[in-house]
Amino acid sequence: MLSFIKPRRAAPHRGNTWILDYGHGLAASGPAAAQPTASRSLCGQPLRAFSIIGPLIAGVVTLESTRPIRALIRGLDTLTVLNLRNGATVSEVAQEIRLPRTTTYRILETLSHAGFVYRDANDDHYRLTIMVRGLSDGFDDEAWVTQIARPYIHELGKEIVWPVAIASLSGTSMMVRESTDHRSPLAVERYSAGFRVPLLTSSSGRVCLAFSSPTQRESLLEILMRSSREEDALAKNRTELMKILNDARIQGYASAIRARRVSDEISMAVPILIEDLVLAAVTIRFSATAIPLKLAVERFLPKLRDTAQKIRQTFSEQQSDPPHQQTSRPVSRGRV
Repeated sequence: MLSFIKPRRAAPHRGNTWILDYGHGLAASGPAAAQPTASRSLCGQPLRAFSIIGPLIAGVVTLESTRPIRALIRGLDTLTVLNLRNGATVSEVAQEIRLPRTTTYRILETLSHAGFVYRDANDDHYRLTIMVRGLSDGFDDEAWVTQIARPYIHELGKEIVWPVAIASLSGTSMMVRESTDHRSPLAVERYSAGFRVPLLTSSSGRVCLAFSSPTQRESLLEILMRSSREEDALAKNRTELMKILNDARIQGYASAIRARRVSDEISMAVPILIEDLVLAAVTIRFSATAIPLKLAVERFLPKLRDTAQKIRQTFSEQQSDPPHQQTSRPVSRGRV
């Protein structure tokens, strides 16, 4: 005699097979007589135990067609929006996923409680946390650097006042991942996260090329040589370009001058290195009239290097002990 559980009803007899549906469904092949023997409950649902008399030829689990879990889909849609927009407000997410603001708020707070997003107290934007990396290898290292770098970048910006940013390679240009432009009273132009600067005429691009592997550098330069854009013209002057890159490697930083109507703008950048990999560059922009390059090197370079070192060290620690492998703990708001 074989006993098993049936919750509500047995499906109609099909040939020599009885199919008893209790969520996933259980099929027993062969002639059988089902007799109720007892009543039970599971998770508050009434269940009845049946006895099968007769030979049991085979047991097969048949899965019903499963309806998608809408709440899960909405949560994944929300993560996608935050990833594409580099953070968003409740209203912006609600508009993208076409849900009421109150529903969207609950989704975001649930993801925040789980540790996958956090609310930035500075602008009320929800952003992804490092724990998202545990979901997929698709969450790249630049995202790690951005979140780790944010407090160090803002700390340096408060100290030197001039705008500070962190940028990383994206295609054949450098993308700003975080900046203090909106907090700096000395920022003439304000660059936000997602802004792109040319590879060859920016200090961040030059320092990235200078410290990249020869293979990566040559691949990028080959692409830029075929470009007709004015900002890529330096790729065709290999002698001058290689001198700029060699000087950057020797000095440990790169600089670039941008002509402006009132005063030229100088930018200076140092690399964030993990072994031979350039993860990103920390940059500062300042007026050539207010601070000549020689004075800026004396005043700012040690601070830039110190900031880059702090980011590199924290990044290395996170790599060796990722947060999603640590004991769960509340995610702090406004800082990762």
